[in-house]
Amino acid sequence: MKVLVPVKRVVDYNVKVRVKSDASGVDIANVKMSMNPFDEIAVEEAIRLKEAGKVTEVVAISCGVTQCQETLRTAMAIGADRAILVETDAELQPLAVAKLLKALADKEQPQLIILGKQAIDDDCNQTGQMLAALLDWPQATFASKVVVEDGKVVVTREVDGGLETESLTLPAVVTTDLRLNEPRYVTLPNIMKAKKKQLDTVKPEELGVDVAPRLKTLKVGEPAKRTAGVIVPDVPTLVAKLKNEAKVI
Repeated sequence: MKVLVPVKRVVDYNVKVRVKSDASGVDIANVKMSMNPFDEIAVEEAIRLKEAGKVTEVVAISCGVTQCQETLRTAMAIGADRAILVETDAELQPLAVAKLLKALADKEQPQLIILGKQAIDDDCNQTGQMLAALLDWPQATFASKVVVEDGKVVVTREVDGGLETESLTLPAVVTTDLRLNEPRYVTLPNIMKAKKKQLDTVKPEELGVDVAPRLKTLKVGEPAKRTAGVIVPDVPTLVAKLKNEAKVI
């Protein structure tokens, strides 16, 4: 059983994001980049399934600039068997990424695709759902538990009212949530081994996919500065401020 795990290179979650002076986007010059945390959880889950004997091969995939190779090497250091980079300098939006992943899925013929529920840079939460629609595969989003058995994948997912359990017939698409697992620490020996693992590079044109952006970003700005709170002496004063100053009641 083969599993594909798409991973995205994003600004590290510990870095304070800065907006470019021309408001055209986020400044990533000389900024630490790393694997999207939700995708790291997806890689970990795929490796655990392999260690449990449910999966025979884990293939990591990334779409983007040449530097995405670093992210793929990290995925292979965690335990992925090989990696594929769809190399392009174009601005990739969720639909374009879903089309690229669909083309690779048609080529690789996996039984399961596990990916993060969203990327922490754009927070779109769209790629997994779009990919499932393009492939016409069943999908389960926000997975907090994944069990593969008897040609099916049983997914426990988080919903507003609690937990929901779904049984999907393979092949299927699963997107991961935070509580699914805790990714392992990547050791130096595994980092060295990852350098020798297979990493193939393809272009979007070779896959027959048009990655031209469908959406145009007009402006990127920082959120408004929050004013300091005040302590009120009693409830009537609080109500008066909410009514007259905040104008929320």
